[in-house]
Amino acid sequence: MARNIFFGISAVGLLLIFLVQFFWPPILHLLWLLVPYILLGLYDMHYANHNVLRNYPVVGHLRYALEFISPEIQQYFIETNESGRPYNRMQRNLVYARANKGLDTQPFGTQWDIRDVGYQRASHSLMPKHVAPEKARVLVGGPQCKKPYNASRLNISAMSFGALSPNAIHALNAGAKRGGFAHNTGEGGLSPYHLAGGGDIVWQIGTGYFGCRTAEGNFDPEKFKANANRDVVKMIEIKLSQGAKPAHGGVLPAAKVDEEISRIRGVPMGKDVLSPPAHSAFSSPEGLLQFVEDLRTMTDGKPVGFKLCIGRRSEFMGICKAMLKTGILPDFITVDGAEGGTGAAPLEFSNRLGVPIDEALIFVHNCLVGIGLRKDIRIIASGKVVTGFDLMEKIALGADMCNVARPMMFALGCIQSLRCNTNTCPTGIATQDRIRARAVDVATRQEHVANYHNATIESFRELLGAIGLDDPEDLTPHHIYQRVADHTERATDEIYDYLDERELLSETIRPSYRDDWQSARAEAF
Repeated sequence: MARNIFFGISAVGLLLIFLVQFFWPPILHLLWLLVPYILLGLYDMHYANHNVLRNYPVVGHLRYALEFISPEIQQYFIETNESGRPYNRMQRNLVYARANKGLDTQPFGTQWDIRDVGYQRASHSLMPKHVAPEKARVLVGGPQCKKPYNASRLNISAMSFGALSPNAIHALNAGAKRGGFAHNTGEGGLSPYHLAGGGDIVWQIGTGYFGCRTAEGNFDPEKFKANANRDVVKMIEIKLSQGAKPAHGGVLPAAKVDEEISRIRGVPMGKDVLSPPAHSAFSSPEGLLQFVEDLRTMTDGKPVGFKLCIGRRSEFMGICKAMLKTGILPDFITVDGAEGGTGAAPLEFSNRLGVPIDEALIFVHNCLVGIGLRKDIRIIASGKVVTGFDLMEKIALGADMCNVARPMMFALGCIQSLRCNTNTCPTGIATQDRIRARAVDVATRQEHVANYHNATIESFRELLGAIGLDDPEDLTPHHIYQRVADHTERATDEIYDYLDERELLSETIRPSYRDDWQSARAEAF
């Protein structure tokens, strides 16, 4: 039918133009429309790559035009306040409001279904307390650290220059300086834009060792020391894996390796840059901890830790056994949930690998408690933290502090257009197109970043006081309730197992941890 309509329009149109032009010559101008229509239809029927276009010439393009704008239609007209993904409209609007110092209150009651399975809440007290501002900070640095860092409970998670534009990185760092919190570089190297604002830096060392690599791609101690011993670099984080694409490396195509990227990452121009799935500097839990110790020595005692997404539980327990065997402790462990984001990830890796943040956080906390070392190692939670309640909930479950990435992008002006992997970000944040990047006004957006951080910390302090506590250290899993499938609610410590101090070193390890602990090895992953 569609082909017949196409042939009909083409034939009748040409015939009418031919006949009418004898009486009214200007009708020949319609050929400027009709001829391209005919040519496009003939191309669609014989050469198009899409089956739809071969069967529905010309008109079939409407289907692909609508598909192209479907994310915008979904976001602007269809999704409800709580149904958007990965972040819903209520979450986005809250960040926008706090970043702009706007109205962040809510009229007419909650829009959440508070009886829905998975809904979380806390219980308030009839005797609320005041939480001092200094309680929103925590000292990072274990017994082997000479230069502990007094960190905010909320910091900027890892985002590399290359994934984000120069202006976006600069604004984040300047915002960290304004708000008194830390900025994680991501694995793409320590760029001038990370240093431009003067904010505290957590330098992340990934498998590509960008900024501290040899020509062959191995770790270079001298290059590391040159950057790591800057005063502004407060902590070092070894990236083992990330939630959005655990156990997956990456390739930066040669076409994107310009002079600036080449200089910052320490890679040659004109060649693909490989970021392997695993580190070459070590290959075992013992090797990882020795690398931690080496980096701490090279920085004269700055806090050094590692980041990972939990996968095979016995492998993390192997790291715990290596701590006991070697006596070397990381100063912090960043736990990235499987719901974490990235600029681009293989679909199956993002959707199907890794443990969600709450379960992963509880597991890491339990392992450290179970070997008697929890008090010496800080835990940082990363993954879908937006609000003051999210921060309080993660600390109650076992964290000491949290990192956020995508909410900081919202503070920069991100609209969740989901084009981070195309280099066509409409807000100039997740792109290396310098013209698009100009949209990020550093002077304005650094204030928004600091505003969002400060308002979220203030919300966290108010919530903590509302449940009757004046110190985050007093938070426990019993303070957080979750509705479960039998239409009742339970405290978190009634849903998940929480280990006793040094339980993993005892003869009576509960079954949910026993088998993994017995198979864990300090000598190999």
